[in-house]
Amino acid sequence: MKVATEADVAIVGYGPVGSALAILLGQLGRTVTVFERWPGPYPLPRAVHFDHEVGRILQSCGVGEELRTVIEPADIYEWRNAAGTTLLRFGQSGDGPSGWPASSMFNQPVVEQLLDRRAEEVSVDVRRGVEVTGIEQRDDRVVVTGADGMSASARYVIGCDGANSTVRMLAGLPVTDLGFFYDWLIVDVILAEPRVFDPINLQICDPARPTTAVSGGPGRRRWEFMRLPDEPVDELNQEARAWELLAAWNVHPQNARLERHAVYTFNARYADKWRSERVFLAGDAAHLMPPFAGQGMCSGLRDAANLAWKIDLVLGGIAADELLDSYQSERLPSARAAIDFSMELGGVICVPDPADAAARDEAMAAGVGDEPMPAPGLPTITSGFIHPTAAHAGTQFVQGRDGGRRFDEVHGNGWRLVVLNAGVGCIGGNERAWFESIGGRVVVLDDPDPLFVHWFTEHHVTCALQRPDFYLYGTAPTAKEATTLLADLRHHLERRRTS
Repeated sequence: MKVATEADVAIVGYGPVGSALAILLGQLGRTVTVFERWPGPYPLPRAVHFDHEVGRILQSCGVGEELRTVIEPADIYEWRNAAGTTLLRFGQSGDGPSGWPASSMFNQPVVEQLLDRRAEEVSVDVRRGVEVTGIEQRDDRVVVTGADGMSASARYVIGCDGANSTVRMLAGLPVTDLGFFYDWLIVDVILAEPRVFDPINLQICDPARPTTAVSGGPGRRRWEFMRLPDEPVDELNQEARAWELLAAWNVHPQNARLERHAVYTFNARYADKWRSERVFLAGDAAHLMPPFAGQGMCSGLRDAANLAWKIDLVLGGIAADELLDSYQSERLPSARAAIDFSMELGGVICVPDPADAAARDEAMAAGVGDEPMPAPGLPTITSGFIHPTAAHAGTQFVQGRDGGRRFDEVHGNGWRLVVLNAGVGCIGGNERAWFESIGGRVVVLDDPDPLFVHWFTEHHVTCALQRPDFYLYGTAPTAKEATTLLADLRHHLERRRTS
C-alpha cells in the first residue's frame, strides 16, 4: 500500500467542525490533510444558530470580519402556546461576554465558504470525493486509507464525519443512545422581499402541531413542523405539504422560494469514548442532540477549539501525550449538559395531548416575567487541564475591546496572561520567557474598556491566564502571584506519566 501523504493531523469530514479544526491547526503551522466523502460542498442549509462563545471561536479561525456581514443577530427566542400566550422568553440584546451577539442566525453553506477559503489560505490539504475505508494505528502514526486506494499517514486522526461516523465505527468506539426520537419536517425558504418577524425566533407549543419558526440567516427563514402520531412520514415529506403548512404564515410560492424540505428524526446520543490511542472523535461523531437549544454545531466547534491547541502542544514536544486525555474529560460534561437541556426543551415542546399541554401552559405562563431571561450557560470545566485551586479556573473569559478593536483582533490567538493594571514587572523573567516561548503573551490593559473593568472587579483579581480556547487556566489577585500561576502551568505541561 502506497502512502501518498504524510501529515501532522488527518481529519475525516469537512463540515464546520472539521474545517474549523483544520484551520486552527493550520494557523499553528501544522500540516493537515482532510478527507471528505462528498465531491463538492453541501449546498443546502443545516445548522442555523451559534452563540457568542462560538462566534469567538469562528473569529479565531480568521473569518470574523466577513462572518459579521452574513449573520442575523437574534435578540429574542420566545415560546407561545396555540392561543398566543407567552410561555417562555429568552433574550439578550447586543454582544455577549465573548464579543459576539448572544445568538447569531446564519446560512451554513455561506459560512462554510468562508471557512473553506480560510483553510486554503493556511495550506490545508482538502481531498474531496474520498470515502475513508480503513484506519490502521501504528506505534507513532495512523494510516488512513480511502476508497480510491490512496492513503495518508498522520500523527493523529480526528473523525468529524457526522452522526454515522465511519471513524467511530472503524475505531470501535461505543455509543450511548438516550432514546429520544421525534420526526420533524424541516422547511427552509428564501424570501422574495425583506420581512420582519417578531419575535425573530419563535416556538409554538401547540399540541395540534408543535412548530418552530426561526431565522435562517439574512433573507431566509426556517420552519420545523413535528410529525403527529400516526401521520405517515411519506405524506409529510412532500413539497405540496410543506406549502400547505407554510400558508398559515403567509408564505407561498409568490413571495418565497422553497430551498429545502426534509423529514429528520431528532436523536440524542453520545460516544462513551472519544479517543482510541491516536484517533479522536469530534462534533456529531461524538455527540448528537435535538436542535431545540441550538447547540449541535456549537458543541462541535467547542470540541475543535479544545482539541486543536492540545494536539499542537503535544506535536511540538511542549506537553506529553497525556494532555490529550483531558479532551474528553473537559468536553463530555459540557456536551452531555447540552444534550440534556435540548431533551428537556424537547420534552416540553413535543406534547401532542391537549390536556397535558393545557397543564404545561398554565404552569409556564405563570412564571413569565416582564423581561426576557438569558439562556442558561453550559457548565464550566471542573476537571482537566486547569489549575486545581486557582480562582475561576475553568470559566470562560470575556473578550472586551483594546484600542477600539476586539481583544483577539489586536492580540491574536493563544495563551494570554491578561493584566488589568501596572505591576507586570513583578512577573518573574524566567517564567515570562518560557511563557512566550510557547506562544504565550502578557497583555497589560493600560486603558481597559468597561467590560474588562467590570469582570476583573467582580472577580476580585487583576490577572487572568487564558487558554487558547478562551477558558481560564486560572487567575491571580496580583501580577506578582501570576508568576506562580505561570510556573504551575509550566509544571503541568511538562509533567510526564508516572505509571
